Amino acid sequence: MERQVLLSEPEEAVALYRDLSRHPALSAACLGPEVTTQYGGRYRTVHTEWTQRDLERMEIIRFCRQYLVFHDGDSVVFAGPAGNSVETRGELLSRESPSGALKAVLRKVGGSGSGEEKQFLEVWEKNRKLKSFNLSALEKHGPVYEDDCFGFLSWSHSETHLLYVAEKKRPKAESFFQTKALDISASEDDMARPKKLEQAVKGDQFVFYEDWGETLVSKSTPALCVLDVESGNISVLEGVPEHVSPGQAFWAPGDTGVVFVGWWHEPFRLGIRYCTNRRSALYYVDLSGGKCELLSDDSLAVFSPRLSPDQCRILYLQFPSLDCHHQCSRFCLYDWYTKVTSVVVDVVPRQLGENYFGMYSCPLSLDCWSADSQRVVFYSAQRSRQDLFVLDTQRGTVTSLTAEGTAGSWTLLTIDRDLMVAQFSTPSLPPSLKVGFLPPAGKEQSVLWVSLEEAEPIPDIHWGIRVLQPPPEQENMQYAGLDFEAILLQPSNPPDKTQVPLVVMPHGGPHSSFVTAWMLFPAALCKMGFAVLLVNYRGSIGFGQDSILSLPGHVGDQDVKDVQFAVEQVLREEHFDASRVALMGGSHGGFLSCHLIGLYPETYRVCVVRNPVVNIASMMGSTDIPDWCMVEAGFPYSSHCLPDISVWANMLDKSPIKHVPQVKTPLLLMLGQEDRRVPFKQGMEYYRALKARNIPVRLLLYPKSCHTLSEVEVESDSFMNIILWLHTHLGS
Repeated sequence: MERQVLLSEPEEAVALYRDLSRHPALSAACLGPEVTTQYGGRYRTVHTEWTQRDLERMEIIRFCRQYLVFHDGDSVVFAGPAGNSVETRGELLSRESPSGALKAVLRKVGGSGSGEEKQFLEVWEKNRKLKSFNLSALEKHGPVYEDDCFGFLSWSHSETHLLYVAEKKRPKAESFFQTKALDISASEDDMARPKKLEQAVKGDQFVFYEDWGETLVSKSTPALCVLDVESGNISVLEGVPEHVSPGQAFWAPGDTGVVFVGWWHEPFRLGIRYCTNRRSALYYVDLSGGKCELLSDDSLAVFSPRLSPDQCRILYLQFPSLDCHHQCSRFCLYDWYTKVTSVVVDVVPRQLGENYFGMYSCPLSLDCWSADSQRVVFYSAQRSRQDLFVLDTQRGTVTSLTAEGTAGSWTLLTIDRDLMVAQFSTPSLPPSLKVGFLPPAGKEQSVLWVSLEEAEPIPDIHWGIRVLQPPPEQENMQYAGLDFEAILLQPSNPPDKTQVPLVVMPHGGPHSSFVTAWMLFPAALCKMGFAVLLVNYRGSIGFGQDSILSLPGHVGDQDVKDVQFAVEQVLREEHFDASRVALMGGSHGGFLSCHLIGLYPETYRVCVVRNPVVNIASMMGSTDIPDWCMVEAGFPYSSHCLPDISVWANMLDKSPIKHVPQVKTPLLLMLGQEDRRVPFKQGMEYYRALKARNIPVRLLLYPKSCHTLSEVEVESDSFMNIILWLHTHLGS
C-alpha cells in the first residue's frame, strides 16, 4: 500500500513556498545622469524595478528602489541603496528621456471591479508630475501595447515627443436593430462639450479580428503613435505597409522619422510570443512625407534593433530561417549614412572562440552600446549557463565578461557611459543586483563587479552541471558528435542518499533551455528532500545551431532518449532511490514526460504534466502555432495547403498518445483553459485515454489561465498539488 502524506506536511510545504516566493526578481533598471559634487566626487543614481509574488493579494506586485553609485570614472568607489522600496501600482511602461531630465510613465487606472480601466501617459520632471494625458478619453487609438514583443516607449532626441504603439482604432459597430436613445445621464459639461458624431457600422459587432495568439489575445492591429508633449496632440503615423504590424520602434537620427520592426500578418497571424522566427523586417518611415523604406532583408526574421549613441548605426538580430521558433541569431549592422548592411557575427554551428556558442532568443537591452559606439554588451544562454558578452562591432569579435566567475547566470539590465547594471543568480542564490564598468577593449575579462543588493544563499542546496554524451546507437548521423547537459540539484548532506527520490524535469520549447539561475520550483523541491534533474537535451538553445537543427523530425525519439539516458546515468552515478523517480514537465516537457511514462513505465513512479502536447496531429488545427507541429515533426510548413495524409500519420506516430496502452504511472494533469499555445483539449484527450484504462489520473483545470500557468493563485495552487501528488505516490 502507498504511504500517505503526513498531516503536518502540507503546512510545511505552504510555509516553505511562502518563504521562497518572497525573493523578488529584477525586471528593469536605468541610470540617472552623472552628478559632480562640490567636493569633486561623481555619482549616478540607479533606478531599479522589481517584481514579487504577493500571496495575500494573489498577484505579482511591482516595486522600485534607488541606489547611489559613486565612481572615479572607470571604477566604483562606493555603492549603496538610497531609501526603501516603494510599490509602483498601475505602471505599465516607463522610460527616462535621453538627458535624464524627464520620465514618461504609462499607467493604468481602474479595472478589476473598480470601474472601467483607463490608460494615462504621464510626464514627470524632478519632483513633480509635469503632464498627464488621458489616452482612453482622447480616443485616438485603442489600448497602448505594454507587452515585451511589440510594446515600447521612446523619447525623441529633442525630448519633445513620445513614440509608442497602440491598438488601431476600430469603427464602432451596432446591431441592425439598434435604436437611438437620449442619454439622460449626461452632465451639463458633457452636453456643452461639442462631440464628433461617429457613424457606427451596422451588423459588425461579431466580426472576427485575428490576434497575435498566446498572451496577446487583445492585440491585433498595432499602430505607431506620436504624442507632442507640449501641445498634447496625438497623431497616428501614416506610411506603415498594410501587410505588417509595427513594434519595437525608436526615433531615427535627427528625429526625421521612425525606425521599427514590421511583422508580416498575411495571409494570417500566427502566435508570436516565444516565437522569434516570425517573418519580419526593419523599416524606416519618414515623418515629413510618410514614405516607408525597407532597411533589411524581408524574407527572414529580425529582432531588437538598437541605435548607437552617435546615431550612426543600428545593430539588430536576424534569424537564419523561419523554421524553429528559437534558434541562433546573427548580429547585423546597418550604417545609417552609407545604407550598407554587414553581418558582424554570423550564426554559430557549434562553438566560436573559447566560450561563445551563439546568441539565442534573448532581446538586446534597450541600452546596450558602449559610450564610444563601438561595442555592444549582451547576454545569452551558453550551454547550461547564461553569460554576459561584449561584441566588438569593428573587429567582429565576441568576448565573455563573466565566463571566469561563479557558474551562475547573468542578465544585463542596462549600460550607460560604460557603467553596467546586471542581475546574477544561481539555483541556490536568488537574484542579486550588481554594477561594474566595462573595461577597455582587450581587457574585458577584468570587470570588477560591485553588489548593490545581495541575496542570501539558500542553505542545503548543492548543484552542478553534468555533461552527457549520447551512446553511439543514439547519435544523429546528420549532426554527429553533439553532447548535451543537465543541471542537478540535490540536498547537501542527506542522511542516506539511497533514500533520496529524484524529480526529472525536461524543459519545454523544445528550443529553449534551463540555465543555472534561480528557479522557485526546483529550489523548493530540493529543500523538501528531492533531487531535481533539469535536462537540456539535444535541440536546446545555447549549444550551437547544429544542436537545434538536430531535433526537428526526431521529436518523440531523440529528445526522449536523451532524457532517459540522463536519468539512468545520474541514478547510476549518484545512487539516488531508483524506485522513487518522478517526472514533471510542461508543454514540450509534458510531451516528453508522457512519452517517457509510456516507453519506460518501470522507471517512473509518478508523473506531473502542465499543458502537455499529447497529439501533434490533433493540435495542429487548434493551436496558434500550427507551423510548430509541421516543423518539429520534420516537414516544411505552408499556410496555403493541408498536409498530406502521410504527414498526419507521421505526426500521430511521433505523439505520446500512441503509447497510452503501456502507461501505468499515476498522472497529475494541470491545464489552462485559456491556453492558446497548447489548447487544453490536448490534455483532456490524454485524461480520457487514461481514465478509460483505469490509470490513476487527476485533472486540475484553471479557467482563466494561459499556457505558462504563472498567475500567482494558479502557480501556488499547482505547487501544493504537485507536492501532495508526489508524496502520495512516492511516500514520505
